[in-house]
Amino acid sequence: MIAGLNSIYLLLGSNLGDRLLIMESARNLISKNVGHISIESSIYETAPWGITDQPAFLNQVIRAETSLAPEKVLRNILDIEHELGRVRYERWGARVIDIDLLYYQDLILDTAVLTLPHPRLQDRLFTLIPLAEIAPDFVHPLLGETSAALLAKCTDKGLVSKIS
Repeated sequence: MIAGLNSIYLLLGSNLGDRLLIMESARNLISKNVGHISIESSIYETAPWGITDQPAFLNQVIRAETSLAPEKVLRNILDIEHELGRVRYERWGARVIDIDLLYYQDLILDTAVLTLPHPRLQDRLFTLIPLAEIAPDFVHPLLGETSAALLAKCTDKGLVSKIS
């Protein structure tokens, strides 16, 4: 960790449009408006989760270093989603871009607008596989288990294939 900065983990997902270009644009905007990206996972093509009758997603987890407070990080990633054309029609529906704040350091937070760690990250292979790739030993502050351990016991059966 860089002195004075906080490490955050973000999940990027896209299943509409030019998915690779959209995710590259999201990373560029995150670097500009949230913080320096220090690690990127591989990119994975993944089966949709929740609503399964939609195109496959591309997913990636990144770690960034930020000086922003958690709520400001959330506001900025929502602004990035909007700038890239995200429209919220239905929960878990198709989307140009989705950016989830998975962890902010080891902070535990539960407010009306933000829950940390992300409340469903341990249930989703499309999150755990890229997370465990770049942070296998990071310990979930509520569950007390590493990303690798959470991945090993995840019961999600969704298809996740590395593409780059």
